[in-house]
Amino acid sequence: MVCRRCIAAVEKVMTDHDLHPTNIVLGEVQLAEEDIDDKKEQVIAALEALGFEWIDDRKERMVEAIKALIVELVQDKDNELEVNLSDYLSKHLHYEYTTISNLFSELNGITIEKYYIAQKIEKVKELLFYDELSLSEISDRLHYSSVAHLSSQFKKVTGMTPSAYKKLKITKRKPLDEVS
Repeated sequence: MVCRRCIAAVEKVMTDHDLHPTNIVLGEVQLAEEDIDDKKEQVIAALEALGFEWIDDRKERMVEAIKALIVELVQDKDNELEVNLSDYLSKHLHYEYTTISNLFSELNGITIEKYYIAQKIEKVKELLFYDELSLSEISDRLHYSSVAHLSSQFKKVTGMTPSAYKKLKITKRKPLDEVS
């Protein structure tokens, strides 16, 4: 779940099936009910119809939690990374970074750092498309050390400079949950 609308949609599915969520955050739902086996298949079908998936596996839940933290970090313009990414994830997930990193790479086939960069580049594409901020302002908002660093990373990922991308007026971008 990436946005408030997603959270509201998941909450509606739960309440439509007489379940009582106590907490819904990005990527996770906590229910008041202990046993939902009799409703589980119906809830899974309703969630899948909306483009969500049900994750039972502990490892997959951890990977989804990592992704949710990264998406939240990149999408929230006021969210500044005060420590490095590895410390940030370790602090929020209460695991050693090596464990988190190995698990993420094992299940996703890419490193956490590459996923983080891909999310940032998608955000840069979005901001370039809306044409409200200069490249310098985008660089500051996404906490790049410089415009040159942003441009270099953008070109490495997309094969073109931010300026060339902006001139193409590309409107087709990946949904955040498909960025890798």
